[in-house]
Amino acid sequence: MSTINNFATLAEVASDFRKDLTGDHRKEKDLILFFAHNGIGKTRLSMEFKQAGKEFDGDGNVTKRDTLYFNAFTEDLFSWNNDLENDTNRILKLNPDSAFFDGLHELDLDVKIESFFNNYVDLKFDIDYDTSTVAFSRSIIVDGNEKTIENIKISRGEETLFIWCFFLAICQLAIDKDPAYGWVKYVYIDDPISSLDENNAIAVACDLCNLLTTEGNEIKAVVSTHHSLFFNVLYNEFGRKVKNKRYFLHNRGHDGYALQDTNDTPFFHHIATLSDLKKVVESNKIYTYHFNSLRSILEKTATFFGYDKIDRCIDGLEDDVLFERALQLFSHGKYSIFDPVEMGDDNKELFKRILNGFLDKYEFYFPEIFNEEIVMEPVAEVVIPAAETPIEEEVQAAEEVAIQTPRLDKNNN
Repeated sequence: MSTINNFATLAEVASDFRKDLTGDHRKEKDLILFFAHNGIGKTRLSMEFKQAGKEFDGDGNVTKRDTLYFNAFTEDLFSWNNDLENDTNRILKLNPDSAFFDGLHELDLDVKIESFFNNYVDLKFDIDYDTSTVAFSRSIIVDGNEKTIENIKISRGEETLFIWCFFLAICQLAIDKDPAYGWVKYVYIDDPISSLDENNAIAVACDLCNLLTTEGNEIKAVVSTHHSLFFNVLYNEFGRKVKNKRYFLHNRGHDGYALQDTNDTPFFHHIATLSDLKKVVESNKIYTYHFNSLRSILEKTATFFGYDKIDRCIDGLEDDVLFERALQLFSHGKYSIFDPVEMGDDNKELFKRILNGFLDKYEFYFPEIFNEEIVMEPVAEVVIPAAETPIEEEVQAAEEVAIQTPRLDKNNN
């Protein structure tokens, strides 16, 4: 049975994860996999978990730690020198002051990194351990002959993969109990697949599962992501190979955080989005970008049912033609969640009618974790009036809202 645990802070969530992994008054697990949307606090949670494993001396210096982590801060340990003066010798610099690179000079990581890296891209690299730099090269065919281009700047996605493979190589050392990483008891991985396409997201998930399920591995792991495909692949790959817990982390605002055990309901990312839209409707704080979210849900629904267009998802609703035109018009603007523009009253009512009609048609079930906030913050029932405005005026109103959005791409309309 799914359970929900509430926490006041992310530090409490991190502490609960550690109890899962150590078997403190519960069944001991080897791995925690959890899903959370962007902005919930996944990176901060990873830092809380890492911090909880540190010990300090009287002067505040770290004397012991237990967590090797990968998150946005890990990527910051790598930076480019693009040789702006000569534009010929571009190298990736490593930050040698970080504990992440402990023992780097004594360990020839090239072979281990290459074994992972070659699964994704066709690039060569050379690590200079003395200068803590990495140079990349690529082979191309010119007039039938192979030619190597040295010191190239690789793409953002390739760079992400290299950093990820660097991390995997160090994980491999820790799993193999190399003395340089003998301090590692836990590996915490937060969203390693930014900038990657879906094929590489699947490949990364499979390689990660293979590594963490290595026979004899004694290192416990926490993996978090906002990427639905990555989560699902890991969910299926780990399966029963390791003793694990699966969670959905939810931010309850001033009331802290809720952690739902999703072992019985493996994944409900689209339900979480719909739940957010329901609360948006109840609050009446509806912004233009919410049409993008609603359209995204309809696209996923259409794909699930095998429909070729999203209008099939609202077919049969009252004013379905108007709804389809509004969805097409509003959701094509490049609306930013960081610069929200609130809809006018007419368009808010239109949004409510589309969302409620869609929810009534498909009867989604919202788990307790999403209903909880609605109960805690009751609002008056939303009464959706019938459309009184001719569709031409509705569309005109839609265009007026679109004009208010600075980043609107008019060509898409």
